[in-house]
Amino acid sequence: QVRLEESGGGLVQAGGSLRLSCAASGRTFSPYAMGWFRQAPGKEREFLGDVTWSGGSTYYRDFVKGRFAISRDTAKNVLYLQMNSLKPEDTAIYSCAVGSRDGTWASWGQGTQVTVSS
Repeated sequence: QVRLEESGGGLVQAGGSLRLSCAASGRTFSPYAMGWFRQAPGKEREFLGDVTWSGGSTYYRDFVKGRFAISRDTAKNVLYLQMNSLKPEDTAIYSCAVGSRDGTWASWGQGTQVTVSS
């Protein structure tokens, strides 16, 4: 069974940057893809983007393109989310998940809080 643990969140001023990490543990870890999501207070969870684990191909939602970048370290089983030019509306709990070929997501982490002050 895969366990995911996010880290790297915190308080940052608007325009600043943060890099989030998502560490995966388990006997074998070879997902089809890994994705990042966020949930702001009072809002539904939204998908930000993903990366195919073996090939490294990335996909981003339009509202994070050019500001956020997803990468992974397959040797360490760690997924990253580099966030630049942060805005107050990026404030949310950020979490990662394992993606399957059929487009479903599972094995959610607890999440890490990101707060962007104006």
